[in-house]
Amino acid sequence: MSSPTEYYKSLPPVTKTYGVICLMITTAYYFNLFDYDTISLSYVHILKQFQVWRLVTNFFFIAPFSTYFGIRLLMLARYGVLLEKGPFKERTADFLWMMIFGALCLLGVYLPWIMLGLDLIFNNPLMGDIMGILAGHLYYFLAVLYPLSGRKNVLKTPLWVFKVVAYWGEGAQINSPVQSTPQAGIAFRGRSYRLNR
Repeated sequence: MSSPTEYYKSLPPVTKTYGVICLMITTAYYFNLFDYDTISLSYVHILKQFQVWRLVTNFFFIAPFSTYFGIRLLMLARYGVLLEKGPFKERTADFLWMMIFGALCLLGVYLPWIMLGLDLIFNNPLMGDIMGILAGHLYYFLAVLYPLSGRKNVLKTPLWVFKVVAYWGEGAQINSPVQSTPQAGIAFRGRSYRLNR
């Protein structure tokens, strides 16, 4: 990429949207437009004062502007793009559903453990990383391993997520008219007989 603008335009939609929201929230925090305590995950405030926005807003604040914030944002850009252009290519709705279910569980063999190690080094709370690791493992079990054992897929992407992605105009759409590939050799279809018995 020759410029930051071209790099930004090349980012896949879910990773781009999430990264921009995180950057906007951190910038607003930097200019003291809100206090961190108003968006943090606090079950006491959610249950007793019905501050339900905390269930969503806590996922968009990574950290104040710092080296730690930069590392987290780079990790998000790197692995979010790899996932969205790799295993979730043409499956934007499934990627968004994985993000919603796991509250940003980026798949990678060692990534969750590296992020946990970074939190240990920077003396940050560990509960978010531990919950992310558990959610990622739960998603993988329910979406991949459980159906492979012949059981029903209990974590199938809901229709409303496909509709959101269809509204964006991204990814393969559900029930989209797909033209089947013509089969080669249609002249020799039919019953076969074994020769040389």
